[in-house]
Order: sequence, then C-alpha cells, then structure tokens
Amino acid sequence: MTDTKRVVLSSDHAAIDLRQTLAAHIAQAGWEVVDIGPTTPESTHYPLHGKAAAERVASGDCALGILLCGTGQGIMMAANKVPGIRCGVCSDTFSARMIRQHNNANMLSIGARVIGEGQALDIVDAFLTAEFEGGRHATRVDMIED
Repeated sequence: MTDTKRVVLSSDHAAIDLRQTLAAHIAQAGWEVVDIGPTTPESTHYPLHGKAAAERVASGDCALGILLCGTGQGIMMAANKVPGIRCGVCSDTFSARMIRQHNNANMLSIGARVIGEGQALDIVDAFLTAEFEGGRHATRVDMIED
C-alpha cells in the first residue's frame, strides 16, 4: 500500500451526488481525492467503475478506495475480483472500523440507496481513521490472500 493519503472514489449513476459529497468531505479531512467518476446521470455499468478504482488501489497509486452504487453490493463484488483488494460493504460505523482494523480492508463500499448522507459521512470517517491491528488478524488476512 502507498504511504500517501490518497483515496480513489468511484460509483455508478445511482450514487454520483453522494460520491461528490463524500469526495469534498474526504478532501477537507486532508486526503488527496482521486474521483474517477462518472459525472453524468446516464445509466452506467458498476463493474467497470469498481474494477477501475480497485486497480488504482492494487497498483499502489492510491492507499484506499471508496465505492458506491445503489446497494454497494455489486460494485464491491467487481472490486474484489482484482487481486490484492479487500473491499467490504458497510452500512454502519462499527463495521467500517472493523474491516480496517481486523481485515485490513483497502476499499469500502456504500449503498447510496440504503443509507443517508450523514451516516455515509460517519462511515467514511470510521473507515479512513481506523488502522489495521495486525497480530492474529494478519494471519487471517494472509489466508484470504492465499
């Protein structure tokens, strides 16, 4: 993972507004935001956006990634197909913190049609501020990678 505080964001058409709100919030928190779109509301394919963002994280270009679609599920599945990616869907702050602390997740997925803006902001904050605890969790994460 890169040492820079650089995070990639992407979504499908269902989550453009929330993604842009999150991007501004994340930038205010001191992260460099790489928002790879889309920017127009025409129907688009979430697997393409999930993969593109995941490749940015897997390559080391970005330390972390945040994805959004209607439920967060489809785009998360696409991201997890990229080797080296550990992405989880979260609708609460506890899960967002735990996927970083215990699973060393490098990507977060959010359902824009599932949660509201305030909750999404809190989830993102929990994800971005948590750190991997290592130890017994590292052994388990290694098992995922094998």
